[in-house]
Amino acid sequence: MKSEFALAFNEILEDKGLPREVIMGAINSAMVSAYRKSVGASTAQEVRVDFDLDKGTMQVFAEKEVTDEIYDHRTEVLLDEARQIDPDCQLGDLVMVESTPENFGRIAAQTARQAIQQKIRDAERAAQYEFFKKQEGEIVSGIVQAVNSRQATIGLDLKAEGTMQRKDMIPSERFRIHDRIRSYVAEVKDLPKGLQIVLSRAHRNFLRRLLENEVPEIYHGIVEIRSIAREPGQRAKVAVSATQQGIDPVGACVGQRGVRIQAIVRELHDEKIDVIEWNPDSALYISKAISPARVTGVYLNHGQGDDKTAMVVVPEDQLSLAIGREGQNARLAAKLTGWRIDIMSVSEAASRALEQLRKDPSLAKLAAEEADTIARVEALLQQKEEGRVLNLDDSNLIARFVDRVEKRGEVKRKVEEDARQTEIRKMRESIDPRAFELNIFDVTELREHLQVLLQSAALETFGDLMLQVKLDPDAILAIDGIGPKSQEEILEIVQNYQFPVIETEPVELETAEVTAEVEPETIVEVPATVEEVELTEEIVPEAEAIADQPEEVEETVVTPEVEEPVAEDKSFEELFQMDAMRRTSETSEEEDENGLLGDKKKKGKKRKGYTVEYDPDRDATIVRHKHRNDDDWAEW
Repeated sequence: MKSEFALAFNEILEDKGLPREVIMGAINSAMVSAYRKSVGASTAQEVRVDFDLDKGTMQVFAEKEVTDEIYDHRTEVLLDEARQIDPDCQLGDLVMVESTPENFGRIAAQTARQAIQQKIRDAERAAQYEFFKKQEGEIVSGIVQAVNSRQATIGLDLKAEGTMQRKDMIPSERFRIHDRIRSYVAEVKDLPKGLQIVLSRAHRNFLRRLLENEVPEIYHGIVEIRSIAREPGQRAKVAVSATQQGIDPVGACVGQRGVRIQAIVRELHDEKIDVIEWNPDSALYISKAISPARVTGVYLNHGQGDDKTAMVVVPEDQLSLAIGREGQNARLAAKLTGWRIDIMSVSEAASRALEQLRKDPSLAKLAAEEADTIARVEALLQQKEEGRVLNLDDSNLIARFVDRVEKRGEVKRKVEEDARQTEIRKMRESIDPRAFELNIFDVTELREHLQVLLQSAALETFGDLMLQVKLDPDAILAIDGIGPKSQEEILEIVQNYQFPVIETEPVELETAEVTAEVEPETIVEVPATVEEVELTEEIVPEAEAIADQPEEVEETVVTPEVEEPVAEDKSFEELFQMDAMRRTSETSEEEDENGLLGDKKKKGKKRKGYTVEYDPDRDATIVRHKHRNDDDWAEW
């Protein structure tokens, strides 16, 4: 039968949901702390506590020194008692001796209760943090435990609690106690005062996770979510694209008869969701983002940096639909696409086009070509101002006129932007590349508060600052917190900054010197090769080529037909010279083998493994070649 201690231990395990080792470690640490406190033991002394869950007993073992006389019972033990535990121990050894105090169970229970509870709470919080840190960015389910005007407390798994601020709630929904809701884990923090789990239902990634749960194609990567723009509780726009051909991304998200999207709409408290297809062409993408309004034309102006503007022209009856209630549709489209969107009716766009034709000299040629159309458009606009309704043909005429003018202006703006980008690239190339690797906080010449101000203005590196100074120095003055004096200081630093010299030039000079020394040596050795045996000018190269091949020695006899004129002219003195040349060749070979003349860089002192002789008996010139691995001579 199990003891009460074992039953209580198992109850803690089941109640806290923690591993057995964690609870045992907490109890053991608490008991050791209680023993040290009860007997006044030092923290340097090793103490161990053994539990017997079945019997409900507990023993404390303390490390003590073996002595022949005891002065302190807490740290010393007699040799006879120590040898009952360890028969081989000697004086001065340390042994673990049972030192359980009397009534230690009652004392330990009173002393260790708070310590055990604290250890269990710490272990429980660590397990919660580890679990929910992995759930960060995912959807969790919980039960509403408390609601007030500022936040709601949600009970989660592992007896953890999450908080949802009012700004993270959908404005139109109201929570009641014990309601089960799903929410997005936005952030998990382990603070000194406890674990903080921030939940949200207004986050745009909450909609992303709901789509992944409801649409298998998104979960498996067949359909990809490109962008999400959301105003919680009112409207949301989602841009999707297919990663495989033949897949309709919008149809996959909506589902058959809208089943999939309706489930998400109900979860978001009847929030309207527009699913559109993403397109790499910005004009087509923006026209779809304005849906459900019908668009006549989209004209882009890339502008400077992130200042990208798109003018969207819509029919008169679609203007209010394109803008949306309080500009909501246009605002969501701008967030979705990343472009600043100006929405105009056809008549407003026509008035703007006429003004451009009158003021822009570069459009004078187009104005001359469209003279008749301009007159017609002006008349139609006058009728519109008088309150008369234009028919479909007149509206189409105005729309085509606007399209021609805006496209011509779009081409001009693109040319200007390309020229500006080219200028920026040239200026960037004129700046030392090391400047773009130097962080703005590493420029010690700049004061600290100026570094912070420049970094907040998106000037992350010193190269960005130098480029901005080259493009527009007055832009530095426009940064909040920077006055004229600070601007002058920054400009002076940029103009006078010196990068450290790269110490690589001496290596290049040394290499050039080596090359200059080698070249004359090569030129000097050329005549030495030419001054070799004149009579065998054509035979020697052939012999050298064959000498490099590790084959058997062969004998080549030059017939009298080739060398007959040379043989007839040979005298005794010439034969004597050839013999002397042979002896010289043999001597040079022996010196090479002994390592006396082993310089491979000099062509005139190459090792020669052949000699040329004239055999009067055979009436032929013979080349004698020495095999590399053989000491005997063979005829070639």
